[in-house]
Parts: sequence; structure tokens; C-alpha cells
Amino acid sequence: MTTAEGPIQPAKNLTKPERVAYILGKLQSLYPEPPIPLDHKDPYTLLVAVLLSAQCTDERVNQVTPALWQLADSPWDMAKQSVEDIQAIIRPCGLSPQKSKAIAKLSQILVEEYDGVVPNDMEALETLPGVGHKTAGVVMAQAFDVPAFPVDTHIHRLAQRWGLTNGKNVAQTEKDLKRLFPKECWNALHLQIIYYGREFCSARGCDGRVCEICTTCYPNRKHPKKVLKP
Repeated sequence: MTTAEGPIQPAKNLTKPERVAYILGKLQSLYPEPPIPLDHKDPYTLLVAVLLSAQCTDERVNQVTPALWQLADSPWDMAKQSVEDIQAIIRPCGLSPQKSKAIAKLSQILVEEYDGVVPNDMEALETLPGVGHKTAGVVMAQAFDVPAFPVDTHIHRLAQRWGLTNGKNVAQTEKDLKRLFPKECWNALHLQIIYYGREFCSARGCDGRVCEICTTCYPNRKHPKKVLKP
């Protein structure tokens, strides 16, 4: 295509440094102060809420936790409850047999080994029942404001669409994102990517050629971006 000034040059795909700078600026403008999506009042209730969110929406967790906190909202009180009573409340979150046992057991461990206090330590958190690396990272970031970059399948998908990683698993994606973005941005960026993905770049709503970030980073992308599933 040409104009009076000559042929129109096709837009160029951004380089990786350009993508990083653009994504940071765009997400900061859209979500300058991203709220924590899970309702909680302290590190313990956040820990339990994050555990419940595995393979469950944050919205559903927030519907379930008020009744759970009425039953028990501290390690001391939760450790006194039966697994059956916990499971009866959290059943709508899915995987309730495993989650109820984990909540009961981790509460007991917190009382017996940590004086009822959630440890401000990544390795210690990962030893608790039902608490994996991602859950521990969320608690470190959101309860203790320690820089972490928890990566779930949604962040993994967007990072691949945006050319920030080619990792085949969330562990590699986490390493790549930590290397690309300043440490002081990690906690907010984790949430900003989640909110952007839900609003503009969902699994079905965008294939790498629809949302503004995808089309700005890769204006010449011709085919759907294939994501390596973790």
C-alpha cells in the first residue's frame, strides 16, 4: 500500500527490551494499585484462601471463606475442628477432601511448631501441607510484602503470548520473568498480569492476536500463538 509520501512500512514487532518496557507501562497505567483479589484479614486467612483457590476461582473462594472464618479464623481454632466440618464448608471450592485435610494439618503444625504464627519464610511455608511454591510465593508477596513472582498457568500463558519466555513449565517462566523485570515491580506485576488476563487476554478471548498488548508487541503475528502448557 502506498500514499502520497510513498509506501507504508509495515509495523515492526517489538524487541524484547521494548516489550518489557511497554508491558510495564501499560499495566501500570491500567492497574496502578492492583487490589489483592482474595478476601482476608491476616497472613493465616490469606494462606488458607490461597490454598482454597487452587483450581477454583477467587470469586468462589470469597463466597466460601466467610462461613469458614465463622467456624474458625485462627490456627488455634481451626486445629480444633474436624476435617469433616471443614470439608462441609469448603466443598464448593473443589478438591475438598484434600484441601480440608491440608487446612486442618497445617493449622495444627502452625500451633505446635510456630506458636500459631504463619512463618515469613518461603522454605518454611513450602513444608506446610497443601502449600506449594506458588501458594508460598503469593503469601510472601501479599502478606509480608517480600518480593516474589508467583506464576500460575494464566501468567505462564500470557508470558508466552508476549514473548517473555519460552519455558515449558511455570518454574522456568518464573525465572525468566524475574530476570526481565525489576525486583521492586514483582509483587504488583504478578497481580497486574492476572487482572489484564482476566479482562483482555483470557484463554478463549485472545489467541495472541486480539488484545492490545499482544497486537502492540507483535503487530505482524499471522497465526495464533501456541502456548507450551506447563
